[in-house]
Amino acid sequence: MQLINVMQTLFDRPPIPFDPNRQSLKSWAKFCLQDRGFKVIYAQNADFAVETNTGEKAYFKVNTSAENLDPKMGWIVVDASGQKATVIAVM
Repeated sequence: MQLINVMQTLFDRPPIPFDPNRQSLKSWAKFCLQDRGFKVIYAQNADFAVETNTGEKAYFKVNTSAENLDPKMGWIVVDASGQKATVIAVM
């Protein structure tokens, strides 16, 4: 759960705001994570995975709405302004 807390701190004040005219939501989230030193890797059934120092992987998808999210997946939900995102852990 510590990973989720650290990620939430990052997305409370992302390095750049999300701008749909410049990048996709997935690309923006990956950039923000990689910019802060997270290891972001390919994931077949998710948008990407974040790998910890111990080799554990947390799988995430990104969205602009918190409705009808798959509870088996972690989510990064970006607010309408693009200035903040909420990290939702696997339930």
